[in-house]
Amino acid sequence: MTQQRDDERIREVRIDSLAFGGDYNPDQWSEETWVEDIRLMKEAGVTMVSLPVFSWPQLETEPGVYDWAWLDRILDLLHDAGIRIDLATATATPPSWLLRAHPEMAPWDADGHRLEFGSRQTYCPSSPVWRENVARMTRTMAERYGDHPGLAMWHISNEYGDHVSRCWCPESTRHFRRWLHDRYGSLDGLNEAWGVSVWGQRYTSWEHIEAPKKAAGPVNPTQLLDFERFSSDAMLELFQVEIDVLREVTPDIAVTTNFMSMLRDLNYWDFAAVEDVVTDDAYPEPADPASHVGAALNYGYMRSLKGGRPWLLLESSAGATSWRDINVPKAPGKIRVESLQAVAHGSDAVMFFQWRQARYGQEKFHSSMLGHRGERSRSFRETKALGLELKRLEPVRGTRVRSRVALVVDHDSWWGSTQIESLPSQRLQWAQQARAWHRGMHALGQPVDAVRASGPFDGYDVVIAPNLYILEQPQADALRAFVESGGHLVVGPFSGVVDATEKVHDGGAPGPLRDLLGVEVDEQWPIPDGLVTSIRYGDQDLVVPHWSEWLEADEGTEVRGGYAGGVLDGLPAVTRRRAGDGTAWYVSAMLRPEGLVTVFRDVLREAGLPARADVDVNAEAVTRTDGGTDYTFLLNHGAEPITWSARGTDLLTGTAHDGRVDLGPYGVAVLAAPHTDDIPFPELLTATATVKEQA
Repeated sequence: MTQQRDDERIREVRIDSLAFGGDYNPDQWSEETWVEDIRLMKEAGVTMVSLPVFSWPQLETEPGVYDWAWLDRILDLLHDAGIRIDLATATATPPSWLLRAHPEMAPWDADGHRLEFGSRQTYCPSSPVWRENVARMTRTMAERYGDHPGLAMWHISNEYGDHVSRCWCPESTRHFRRWLHDRYGSLDGLNEAWGVSVWGQRYTSWEHIEAPKKAAGPVNPTQLLDFERFSSDAMLELFQVEIDVLREVTPDIAVTTNFMSMLRDLNYWDFAAVEDVVTDDAYPEPADPASHVGAALNYGYMRSLKGGRPWLLLESSAGATSWRDINVPKAPGKIRVESLQAVAHGSDAVMFFQWRQARYGQEKFHSSMLGHRGERSRSFRETKALGLELKRLEPVRGTRVRSRVALVVDHDSWWGSTQIESLPSQRLQWAQQARAWHRGMHALGQPVDAVRASGPFDGYDVVIAPNLYILEQPQADALRAFVESGGHLVVGPFSGVVDATEKVHDGGAPGPLRDLLGVEVDEQWPIPDGLVTSIRYGDQDLVVPHWSEWLEADEGTEVRGGYAGGVLDGLPAVTRRRAGDGTAWYVSAMLRPEGLVTVFRDVLREAGLPARADVDVNAEAVTRTDGGTDYTFLLNHGAEPITWSARGTDLLTGTAHDGRVDLGPYGVAVLAAPHTDDIPFPELLTATATVKEQA
């Protein structure tokens, strides 16, 4: 979907420091508690809070009847205390009176059940009634508070798609038909795109088309893919409703909506294009010792959505969440290292959900900065210490992360390779592949950005595409241009299989990349559960647990590794082909993390980029720069001490290091040093946890 852009001007968040604080829900507490809250916020170094995210029912108690007094007072109190406000439009969920007056705006699930009021996001994104009321409430908020001196930015809705990202109600179905008409122009165009001659699915009327529901057998894959695209676009349209109002009433105030890291359901590339600043809600699993690796991928995606500009961590947890099956708290020190990891990866904020822990409701067991024990709580002690420490990192605000490696994030391929029932195997999942490939680069010490399949790829030496199931010629042309100009491309299995309408490319995979990669896939060869095969790569055997392919390599294509054993014994598995000044690699199998490390080490060597000699997934180094000074964050995500070889002055302690930096459990150092052409690449002097152990 091509969304209408505004004047392309980027509005800055109105805050003159790293943002530190969290969601605040004063309407859950007495005014006496507000006074105590603000005293403790100042003590902890809080600089910004988000409110009133879920307060529409408290602000508009019945249609057209408003109670602004409480919000007026708390906004003034916060401003007087020097605390900036990420002001929500309060449209995250409808009031009960609105839903009862218009039950048709409630969402339906795929089985045709209307979802009832009693949680949040009880709305259909396509509902005209909901959109009209959202626009009205947003305008009312903007006209009342647009000139408030404490306003830092607008916070539209909240976590779009968290509970309702797809709707199957009659209104959504009508909207889906309109979307299809705009996309294909005619029923003939739709029937051609959907390949309806298979299984007799031809449509003779737009009214015959439904949002895809459970059917007698597998549903048309192009219909499923289009519904994914439509659903993301419908939510984007809803987002644009509020943006348009805010641009009209408060044209100079930045707008955002809080993303949810690597969320499958919404194409954040499109969302980021129409907002001013990217914000993210990040909740790494405390029980997973390698959760920081996935967080690094999420943060690389966030900073890349607006071309490397700083983003804001708008929500994180000070301990346990309340929505996992088992909600484990964070060990002492984890709040600090996880928060500073986000800053290392380009965030100019560390914010939490929430400031004061609730006493009732669905999130009363979700940790907060100020726990149930108040200022005696461990979470307050640790977040207070963090807030004071962040002031020492003020020089990094506004700087950008340095990276020479990018990972292709393509939502069409994500949706297509996970939605269809009739794939060769359900084991090859886009997100699983992406996280595995990122993990391999992370283990070798390379920070990874994100890019679209169509680029731009400027500034990168290596681009990795874990899976491009759906690929069109313009994307292939952009990748070819990257390689021929000296780039190094690595493409993963099951890529270039189909076009944007789910039709298999002539000649099969890798479709438009065939000449660039110099290979043809004769058959996909998934591996049954309980069996494994291997690839002989140099003097190593790389384990292949789930997916392999019968590959034919062209003359001039170098076979870097071949299958060993089984039906594919001796056939190419990993290939490399030169094109122009660069190289294009194809990895035809799913590999375990240690196997990807082996292959990627060769790719980095050919690209002239360094790779860590000793692999330790707990050790992470990321550099931000302003062009004059490099700020290298050294992080220890583990409970054992590690030692780096690095130089610079630590902003956190003032200590000058000349070759050795010792970090204790969950330790962090931020080394300032003069900017260099080559990205700083600190080496580990100790290694304690391999990529295999924590994969």
